[in-house]
Amino acid sequence: MDYRDYFDEQPRRRRPYALIILLMFLSAVAGGIVSYAVAPSIFGSPGGSDHIQEQKNFDNSAQDNSNSITIPLEGKSPVVAVAQKVGPAVVGITNFKGRNFFMETVESSGTGFIIDGEKGYIVTNNHVVAGARRLLVSLSEDEQYSAQIVGQDSRTDLAVIKISTNKKLPQVELGDSSKLQVGEGVVAIGNPLGREFARSVTTGVVSALNREITLSTSSGGPEITLNLIQTDAAINPGNSGGPLVNMQGQVVGINSVKIAQEGVEGMGFAIPIDDAKPIIQEIINRGYVSRPFIGIYNFREITEEMSEWYNIPRGIYVGGVVPGSPAQKAGIQSGDIIIEFDGKRITTYAELDEALSKHKVGDKVKISVVRDGKRREFNLTLGEMPRN
Repeated sequence: MDYRDYFDEQPRRRRPYALIILLMFLSAVAGGIVSYAVAPSIFGSPGGSDHIQEQKNFDNSAQDNSNSITIPLEGKSPVVAVAQKVGPAVVGITNFKGRNFFMETVESSGTGFIIDGEKGYIVTNNHVVAGARRLLVSLSEDEQYSAQIVGQDSRTDLAVIKISTNKKLPQVELGDSSKLQVGEGVVAIGNPLGREFARSVTTGVVSALNREITLSTSSGGPEITLNLIQTDAAINPGNSGGPLVNMQGQVVGINSVKIAQEGVEGMGFAIPIDDAKPIIQEIINRGYVSRPFIGIYNFREITEEMSEWYNIPRGIYVGGVVPGSPAQKAGIQSGDIIIEFDGKRITTYAELDEALSKHKVGDKVKISVVRDGKRREFNLTLGEMPRN
């Protein structure tokens, strides 16, 4: 929108043509000076010694390695070197979900990237592969493979799939997202709108860190809240699961979400790679992510208004207890209100979920509840959340 549209009456002053020509000349000169001063810092000095290191082994990512390969920039933009380094390890994923009522094939597409070129492990988003009856991975227009799902995690929107080949595939180097800074340049590589635009490269900056975004899950389960990297690098449908890369050619994020609404541009989000690494490793090791489990259901948050109206404390109202669960074994009952978890005051389910996520299966915790107006405390051993 033109800034003048904000005013009821637009200014209508005429300026002498000589003054306009003079201003255009001065603007051109100033623009040239700024471009000359800024361009070397953005694109690299032609005679500079900037380089990007590529590592052979993703297990030792973002560390100095005597086997690392040096890619000289030779006066080119760092983005060129990043695209040349990372691009070959970025793949297209086609999800065939079966047929609809009209017997038409239902399919969707996304992106992934290879983290182990010898074993064929590929990381992507869970929503890219959810509901798949068959997966097809495209390394190029002429090279495609069927893929198997190693494991999925809807809570973090991550998945690992695998392809089998007779050759070693290119793989990415995983970086350190904790070192990212707002304003730092990043590159997104993916397949927006499908294979027709495979390995499209877009650039931008880290717009913000630790953005809390709430999403609905592909399985229709409860909403999930993720802390994400915000970037203005263009992320479009089909980019999901692709890498967000720093200027050293290291993957620092997994492109996942774009705010798509009228009047909003340049707001894409990526899962920090540091958050993804332990999930990816556990999926490879177990085929799933093991999470602690209390064993309550039909729970409801007691809001401030409800607390005042019914004269009950804020917390989590327990609608039901799973038979044989840690909660039942400890003595927690339907109708209890959870107010503390291991010493932490709980008023919302998000707080309970966050406190629970800091523990592992087998940990012993203390849960405080209010029952019939009286505080009670229970010690329980966290179980493992059922996979279904």
